[in-house]
This record gives sequence, structure tokens and C-alpha cells, in this order.
Amino acid sequence: MNIVINTGKLITIAMQRIKSHTSTGLIINRNRKPASSMQFIYVALVASATLISSCSSGPKIPDETPTRGNIRIIADESFQPLIDAEVYTFTQLYGNAKIKTTYKPEVDVINDFMRDSVKVIVTSRKLTEDQIQYLRDSQIIARTTTFAYDALALITNRENRDTLMKYKTVKDIFLGEISYWKEVNPKSKLGEIKVVFDNTKSGSIRYFKELFDIRTGLPYNFYALNSNAEVIDYVSRNPEALGIISTNWISDKDDSLSRSYLEKVNRLAISQPLANVGTYYRPDQGWIFTKDYPFTREVYLISRETFKGLGSGFIQWATAEQGAKIVLKMGLVPATMPIRIVQVKKE
Repeated sequence: MNIVINTGKLITIAMQRIKSHTSTGLIINRNRKPASSMQFIYVALVASATLISSCSSGPKIPDETPTRGNIRIIADESFQPLIDAEVYTFTQLYGNAKIKTTYKPEVDVINDFMRDSVKVIVTSRKLTEDQIQYLRDSQIIARTTTFAYDALALITNRENRDTLMKYKTVKDIFLGEISYWKEVNPKSKLGEIKVVFDNTKSGSIRYFKELFDIRTGLPYNFYALNSNAEVIDYVSRNPEALGIISTNWISDKDDSLSRSYLEKVNRLAISQPLANVGTYYRPDQGWIFTKDYPFTREVYLISRETFKGLGSGFIQWATAEQGAKIVLKMGLVPATMPIRIVQVKKE
């Protein structure tokens, strides 16, 4: 409804009423003084403003919808290349959507989510039953969506010629039963193995501790850095290093930064858990999909939104066709899109 209010006319009417009351000497209450002209003007202006605000405006545009608004997402630092690509594409398609992404270690990501510091997170760990129940007690339903499949790559220096490693050897390194490269390959001229990973609170190290049932501290020759990028840099400068990174940092063959990282290091091929000899698998897209590469993991998008806002819209888009194509381009495997594996034979 559109109503045009002539405030000048309202003021004129008010002044006429004042003159009329003054000329007739009308007094409603002998103990109360007649209203002043300024009081009548004030009442007229308030009435006009109220009518304008309630009647002249059109339908109210929601502050946040699945494709507009301003939100923050916190993601595990391991997945920064992938999430940067997803968020950039989404916000380019939807110009009214503003998404600020912060990257932290996995422990901090979960803690921020539980403290209600953020509505959407990206992580490789589901919430525990206790955490889910805590949120339910607060009338919050956490919705977890499997977004993609990633792999943890083991990388070595270019000078290290040992690019094949048995699953059991990896396990023994984590258990502290193997500490020198000669124990991996008697012909190796390298010394002590220096295992480096991104952060003491990272999902990467948590994955291996759970996989190998490590309930105590890590061996003395394990070192935490600050990011996957630092792990790649350290390994590229230290021949005796063995690094642990998310494969999405080195899997996008169309990205110049990803290619430059891959050129600095070797990716190890790992055997299956029960295989002593035979086939080894690198963290390539096909072997991630078939899980022949043994160190694969899921990537989750978790939301605690109480309505269908921008966070829900981003999750829906990222797990649909356009978002899944970005996952494929990054060299990972989308969780919500059919995959066809084609074997190419060289003549």
C-alpha cells in the first residue's frame, strides 16, 4: 500500500485547530493548560512519520537468503585450496553473497562451532555423540553433509629415491619402531627419518593416530609446523624428511601453485594394508575413489543454521553439480556425483 502524506497540510490543520480553540476559549480541564502550538505540530509530525513507515514501503527484502547475505565459514587448513575455489566461484555467481573464510587446525574449528562462533564449518571429522547431544539440548540440530573424498599424501625430498613404501612400514614409523631410512631400504644413504606435519591440533595427525591406535604421544622424531605449505617447503629443503599433507595442495594440475608444489617433492605410493609385495598406489583421483590408496578420508560440511540461510545455500550448491565439478577439477572425488573411471592403455 502506497500512501502519500502531505505533512505541510497536517501542520496547517493543526494550526487551525489551535486558533479555533483559542478564539472560543475552549477549556477541557481547568487544571490543565491548553496545549501549545508546538505540541500540536509535534503530534502531527509523529503521526505522519508513523503512516509513512508503515504504509508507504514495499515488501521487505530478507537480510539473508540461500544466495544473499554475509557469513563466515571456518575450515580445516588442510582444505584451503579446495574451499577457496568453491567460495570464489559461488560468490562470483551470486553477487549479493559475501562469505569470509577463516582457516584453522581441526581442533579449533570444532571448538569454534560448539561455542556458536560460526554457523558452518569444513572438517574431516564428524561431531561426537556427546557434541551432537549438547547441541540438541540447546535446541540446535547440527546437519552434516559429506562433501568430498580427500587423501593424506606422504611426501619426500627429490633426492630421496625411495618412492614406494609398504603400509606396514608407515605404521612402524608412526609407532616408533622404524626411525632411520636404512630400516626402510638398506641401500639408503640417508640418516634419521624426520616426520613433519602441519599442526599438533590438525586432522591429519589425528587421522593416523586413530588409524594406528596410538594412544600415547608421537615418537621423538615427529615435528609439527604451522601449515601444509610449510610442510611442503620443509620437505623440499631436507632430504631426510617425510611429510604428511592433504593431497588437495598438490592435486590440481591446472593450478600453477599446485604444480610448483608437486615439482618440489615426491609423492609416495603405498601398498594395501595386507599386501607384503605387489601393487602400490599413489593418492590419485582414481585410487582415492576406489580406496586402493589406503589413506583416504571424507570431507564434511557441517551447519548449525536454524533457518535456510546463506550457509545452507552454499552447502546445497557445493554438493550439487557445479560444486562437484570443482572437486573433480581439484583432483579429489565428489561425494554426491556419479564417477566413471576410464582406463587408458598406452600402445
